[in-house]
Amino acid sequence: MWTLLAFISALCLGCYDVSKKIALRNNRVVDVLTLSVCVSSVLLSVPLLLSRLHPEWMSGTPFMVPELDLEAHLFTLLKSVIVLSSWVFAFVSLKHLPISIVSPMQATRPMWTLVGALLLFGERLNAWQWTGVTLAIGTVFVFSLVPLLRRKRQTQRTAAALTRYYVFLALAILIGSCSGLYDKYLMRRYDHNAVQVYYTFYQAVMMIIVWLVVNRASLRRRKTIRLAKGSLLPVVLISVFLVISDNVYMLALRDPDSMIAVVSTIRRGGTVIGFAYGLLFLKESDPWHKLLCMIGICAGLLCLALGAA
Repeated sequence: MWTLLAFISALCLGCYDVSKKIALRNNRVVDVLTLSVCVSSVLLSVPLLLSRLHPEWMSGTPFMVPELDLEAHLFTLLKSVIVLSSWVFAFVSLKHLPISIVSPMQATRPMWTLVGALLLFGERLNAWQWTGVTLAIGTVFVFSLVPLLRRKRQTQRTAAALTRYYVFLALAILIGSCSGLYDKYLMRRYDHNAVQVYYTFYQAVMMIIVWLVVNRASLRRRKTIRLAKGSLLPVVLISVFLVISDNVYMLALRDPDSMIAVVSTIRRGGTVIGFAYGLLFLKESDPWHKLLCMIGICAGLLCLALGAA
């Protein structure tokens, strides 16, 4: 069952990536990210309020949000800080480094999650699962190296000027991997609905603070800050797909038989949807390389499904 939930999470995560791509087309990252997190908080406030006002209605349903003690809130707050920290380092490094360097390094994230799962949780994969993980991660990694191998000239800068951004990129990858392992730890101790609801609320508060700081000059001049026309629906879809993806992902990790190494790899398979969108609608370059990548990822996911059968 946890494998099926991981596939549903991957599907929603792929749709989330497409929605994010559309929403960011003519808007700033900070605006889209802040609004989408706030919309997610509004969506999740519905089961929270119903669980508090009418617990008899929600009891026994998959949408019940139990209360958390102070310790649980602190652990959930830490999760929000971990995720947002990874995002900040990733965006800064991507801004200052070539994407042909950032992409192959970011593609190694599931590998570090796998190493952590083996060392911290003692997970043991069978032959099918090892084959699936190797195919899925290896295909994404090799595909991401194509732009690097084809690039004839690299921008010449001094190593000292770029060092900090390579450090930021390494931190983004490390923190992102730790986030996946931390999710497994949280799901062993707390209810997944409660963690998701409060984790999203804390994220919204932090992003609102960031948004106010970034836009303080415009706000002082009373300048109106708006999304581009037609961007509201994609932003709402970002929230809807992310809420569903996170919920079933955390529910999968609650299964005592689930393995974070397999779940995180399956979620990475959601990139197939992004590849398909880029090929069919954006007419991006290197279609045959991307098609081979999609085939490799799908083969890896099939092996993971067979390994968990």
